[in-house]
Amino acid sequence: MKNSLLIILLFPTISVFSQSTINKRNNPFAAPPFPNEKVTYQNPIIPGFHSDPSVCRVGDDYYLITSTFEYFPGVPVFHSNDLVNWEQIGYCISRKEQLPQGINIFAATIRHHDGLFYMITTNLKGRSGNFYVTATNPAGPWSDPVFINVPGIDPDLFWDEDGKSYVISSEFLLFEIDLKTGRLLTEGKKVWYGTGGRYAEGPHIYKKDGFYYLMAAEGGTEEAHSETIARSNNIWGPYTENPANPILTHVTAAAQGFSIGGTGHADIIQAHDNSWWMVFHGYRNISDKVHHILGRETCLAPVVWPKNGWPVVNGNGTVTENMTCETLPLKPVPAKPAKTDFEEKTLGLEWNYIQYPVEGNISLTERPGFLRLKGAPETISTANTSTFTGRRLTDFYFTATTRLEFNPKKENEEAGMVLVNNGSHFDLLVKQKNGKRVAVVKLQFGRTIYTSKEFALKPGPVDLKITGDKTTFTFWVAQGDNEFKALETVDAKFLATETVGYFTGVYVGLYATGNGENSNAFADFDWFEYAKK
Repeated sequence: MKNSLLIILLFPTISVFSQSTINKRNNPFAAPPFPNEKVTYQNPIIPGFHSDPSVCRVGDDYYLITSTFEYFPGVPVFHSNDLVNWEQIGYCISRKEQLPQGINIFAATIRHHDGLFYMITTNLKGRSGNFYVTATNPAGPWSDPVFINVPGIDPDLFWDEDGKSYVISSEFLLFEIDLKTGRLLTEGKKVWYGTGGRYAEGPHIYKKDGFYYLMAAEGGTEEAHSETIARSNNIWGPYTENPANPILTHVTAAAQGFSIGGTGHADIIQAHDNSWWMVFHGYRNISDKVHHILGRETCLAPVVWPKNGWPVVNGNGTVTENMTCETLPLKPVPAKPAKTDFEEKTLGLEWNYIQYPVEGNISLTERPGFLRLKGAPETISTANTSTFTGRRLTDFYFTATTRLEFNPKKENEEAGMVLVNNGSHFDLLVKQKNGKRVAVVKLQFGRTIYTSKEFALKPGPVDLKITGDKTTFTFWVAQGDNEFKALETVDAKFLATETVGYFTGVYVGLYATGNGENSNAFADFDWFEYAKK
């Protein structure tokens, strides 16, 4: 009797407690939190502007590439043994002669077949179209391009078990192709229309359990980005859509409030232990509003792909920054030094140019131990070749510092450090004003230009520093042993992709310009340091 009474008294308490626990989950579509689980890796796995990733495997080695648009060298190649830790080893487009008309490289696919690596992509500069290059060593050199008459963007290559090879692009027109010559062997056949999302792109074909799987990104590369998939028992179709599409997206309630948005443009790989994984891009916002400055970054998620079934990405098609799933045995790569002393004859792989650099305007040999820049008439805003070299921002909280020796003789000459995204840029510069050297911050937003108060400089080198604090950038200057003085602070959202447009992220770099005229004054940079705060 006493036991029965105790159960009756406890039952309402238990019910109330359970309901209270359920109510604490504000989003019933999201996976429940498990705070005590060990974090095995963090997304993004390759931070900063590394969009549209594609991956292939050779044995237990993995190779990954990303899109690069106007930046040269183009299409970086990364290597990994665990899919989490990546080291850049080269570029697919490293010679001006490969694409002499200029570069605007969209999404690319990397594949390996019969001892040869293939990279296929789209160049929209000069309307050159779709092409592929090959290499026996993924670090390069890669061949000159073979152009193919395939419409659309983001082409993909697929080899079937009978030895035939195929190419497909964003218009879902499938062709059989002779990859020795680039000749199309069939007319294109429309094999799918997608699920109705706008801006279908980045298709990939896989074969598993006798099915041909066709996966693509839809919805545009903003908040509505997603990954969908269909399959057929014949490569030419018809393709049946997965009833659980999209298999990856953060536009659903399950990802509401997540720090990563815009997930999509994916590629799937089977690891050497037979597990399945997906690489894709996503962006991290700088606030609760949709503004991202680092570009679309490469992320990783586990995939369960049962026999005769559909791939399921991380349980519910969403990912987090802190991942707790089991990984391959992790093999970290050495960290790169934060400081570049310009002692080598070439810049490291992290450095890029906007279009091709003008020979003679950028030199590491004219003054050994310094990077010498000679200002051209072009400015960064022109989107053509300018005297600029820089590296991606990879962190919300960072410090970038350089030491500059620059004595301009004319008021049109300037040099310094810059943050740039799609032609809009914030400059921390040295110039001449009324016969005296000054440091100043110039913020360019489209056609609007804001200039800070000038800071008078003494003779000698000038130290320039830009710091990032997620939502703001601050610009500093110092000379000698004096402390840095802040000249200006600006909201980072004014360089966000949502503000300036296009598909890249913010670069930090060094530049010189004559602002419409040639510059006779050399800008010599002693060193450059980029560090995460």
